[in-house]
Amino acid sequence: MEHTLKQDPAAEGEISVRRLSPWEKLYQCSAFRKGALLLLLALAWQGYATALGNKLMFPTLTDTLRGFAEAVRSGELPARTAVSLRVIFFAYLIGVLLAGLLTVFAVTTRIGTDFLEILTAMFNPLPAIALLPLALLWFGLGNPSIMFVIVHSVIWPVALNIHSGFMGVSGTLRMVGRNYGLSGFPFVFKILIPAAFPHILTGAKVGWAFSWRTLIAAELVFGVSSGSGGLGWFIYEKKNQLDIHLVFAGLLTVIIIGVLIEGIVFKFIEQKTVVKWGMQF
Repeated sequence: MEHTLKQDPAAEGEISVRRLSPWEKLYQCSAFRKGALLLLLALAWQGYATALGNKLMFPTLTDTLRGFAEAVRSGELPARTAVSLRVIFFAYLIGVLLAGLLTVFAVTTRIGTDFLEILTAMFNPLPAIALLPLALLWFGLGNPSIMFVIVHSVIWPVALNIHSGFMGVSGTLRMVGRNYGLSGFPFVFKILIPAAFPHILTGAKVGWAFSWRTLIAAELVFGVSSGSGGLGWFIYEKKNQLDIHLVFAGLLTVIIIGVLIEGIVFKFIEQKTVVKWGMQF
């Protein structure tokens, strides 16, 4: 934004235009503001760790970055990351699809609404990590157990957000759909989903955050199968070996992936949908 409008106090009703200063231009840039905040957090990390002087308890940022670079060069960290991303991709997709089907069933039938309310009241408060022992008994040690608890962590928050969005669709839009003879699934896909998409996207973001946390927690417990594990197992191994700077490198990788998914994937979907449709600015 090159200019801004400013009321001239000397002449009422007249508007003067002035150029923004370089600092004002930078401040209006979201990337600059976020970068500055990240820099402050990095400096705080480095300063606190240096003052503490105990690398076993809290390594410095420079030690963490050095460990991160070493783990990347050795190929261990990328391999563990690939295992985690592969597991979470399929589990997250299954969870979102099940949540969508459950919510469509809820908004098209009365029994479906009751069914969704009962299930969410029962299972949404139940922590996914609490199901790990049952998952181990039912599916054994490995990826199927992890996928089960991830699906559980995704399905309920996504379903609740989708259902909330559907219920918030205005009566005018509903009448438009009815006037066109829409009912059942055509009504859901042509009227409810486009109108409720901001809620659906919010649910997808919440479900992603829950699934990512659940994946790391599950891998920390029993995330190794056939001699290979994901990021959680990487963190657990390095903790046992007292390579704390590599533990922090693993945690940093978790943060970086979360930020990238949020800032690139979901941001792209948001720009191509709700922002383009004028539903969000």
